[in-house]
Amino acid sequence: MNIIVTSLFVDDQDKALKFYTDVLGFVKKHDVPAGNFRWITVVSKDDENGTELVLEPNDNIAAQDYQNSLMQQGIPATMFGVNDIDKEYERLETLGVEFTMEPTAAGDMKLAVFNDTCGNLIQLIEQ
Repeated sequence: MNIIVTSLFVDDQDKALKFYTDVLGFVKKHDVPAGNFRWITVVSKDDENGTELVLEPNDNIAAQDYQNSLMQQGIPATMFGVNDIDKEYERLETLGVEFTMEPTAAGDMKLAVFNDTCGNLIQLIEQ
């Protein structure tokens, strides 16, 4: 069994697609109509057949409550792996990404957390 798709609630699909592709460097895989919204997925440019991340609209109260609760408590909604967290931190900071936690050692790994501008905190990890 493999994880093929996972989702992340976003408050604006267009803004999320722009941020996740133009800033973070993911590649758009799907962008098709789905009722009042769109089925938008992005993948890693290094593994375009890998796990897809759905940029899921938070158009219901349960999704909004979940997303707001995580944000208010400072809990990242998901985690992305990077090879060199200091280099990625510098790259993203020059693009204007707001970090709530700079790269920090945590045992045998390093972590950082940033705001994705779409209602989520995202954790980066270097192992």
